[in-house]
Amino acid sequence: MDMKLSRRRFLGAAAAGAAASAMPFGSFRAMAASPFAMQASWINDAEFAGYFLGLDKGYYADEGLDMSYASGGPDVIPESTIITGRADLTLTTPDTTIKAISEQGAPFKIIGTQYQKNPIGIVSLKSNPINKPEDLVGKTLAVPPVNVISVEAMLKLNGIDKADVNIVPYAYDPTPLIKGEIDASLDFTTNVPFTISQQGAEATSFLLYDFGFTIFNDTVVVTEETLKTKRKELVGWLRASRRGWEENFVDPTVWPPKWADSWFKGTGRTIENEIYFNKAQQPLVESPNGIFSMAEDDIEACLTALGQIGINGSRDMFDTTLLEEI
Repeated sequence: MDMKLSRRRFLGAAAAGAAASAMPFGSFRAMAASPFAMQASWINDAEFAGYFLGLDKGYYADEGLDMSYASGGPDVIPESTIITGRADLTLTTPDTTIKAISEQGAPFKIIGTQYQKNPIGIVSLKSNPINKPEDLVGKTLAVPPVNVISVEAMLKLNGIDKADVNIVPYAYDPTPLIKGEIDASLDFTTNVPFTISQQGAEATSFLLYDFGFTIFNDTVVVTEETLKTKRKELVGWLRASRRGWEENFVDPTVWPPKWADSWFKGTGRTIENEIYFNKAQQPLVESPNGIFSMAEDDIEACLTALGQIGINGSRDMFDTTLLEEI
């Protein structure tokens, strides 16, 4: 069961975490000069391979950073950790960040993006394939309640009446799909097809991104204060992290087995799963302009897509100047 989609929340719970002073579980530290704390968006898996590699190889130390890494989870609200000062930087989704800025006045800036293309998509079985939005007409699609508005936006962008698709709640479990109780589900295309294969079926998928819902994912977010006071450290973090991701993608099968007894220990997932994930995410992370880059056209496309679901952002919520210093 993959619970990652459940992490999309409002920032409103941040105040409740203000009294907490301890870092979230899963912290690791490589000693260097300037303390710097990173909050991940989910539990340790291949989604964060570049950072694990950077820590293990000393790339953050090379940048003069005493880098601490905290894993996330279903009860971790990434934005709350930077608001309360428990982290200098976090990874999160642009919808929650931009909503927090525009509706709550949160002092955030997006300084990069890990995923150029959001990995959420429509997953179906090859024996009953859903290859494009039009194929959903007359079919039953399971969608987590928090993501229904995104799916409806994708349907609208492709000229499909939402009434023509039977959208039902999804509980992050592919079993109904495998049993034929539904025709497709919305899930992470980097991971769930592997889970389905382990149950004896073969999956196919397409990204919402490729059909108009063009939003980033795992955007790199800091507060305006951190941007002002720790610019050098942020540039160093971007440089070291890019270096880690680039080495990881030289061969996505190499590093996951090395972390079986460290970063991936106790997650309940197999190393084969992590290798699948690492390979599947490579084309979604890499960019001709360099990992973390945000091209102007892509920022505009992200803002336009978010506007389709009622989240209104602007270009000044993004700061690409640090990427120019890497």
